[in-house]
Amino acid sequence: AWFFSFPLDCIRAGVQGGNLQNSFRRPKATQVFASLIQKNGVVGLYSGVGPSIMRAFLVSGSRFSAYEGALWLLRGGRDRNK
Repeated sequence: AWFFSFPLDCIRAGVQGGNLQNSFRRPKATQVFASLIQKNGVVGLYSGVGPSIMRAFLVSGSRFSAYEGALWLLRGGRDRNK
């Protein structure tokens, strides 16, 4: 899913970052897309994917650990099988 949605996130970030000198005139998504393709090719659409995947890995791992820890506490500090 990320393979297809990450370029959209890069385009969104380009639109939101836009022109800082004139905040009322932001580039359109098609302009950002064309600029990314022209400057960096298709690879430009995936710039920053490595750190984003690492962040997702850490966030998902910490959420799972917190969930399991909460279950353990709710069970009174014991496993369900014992």
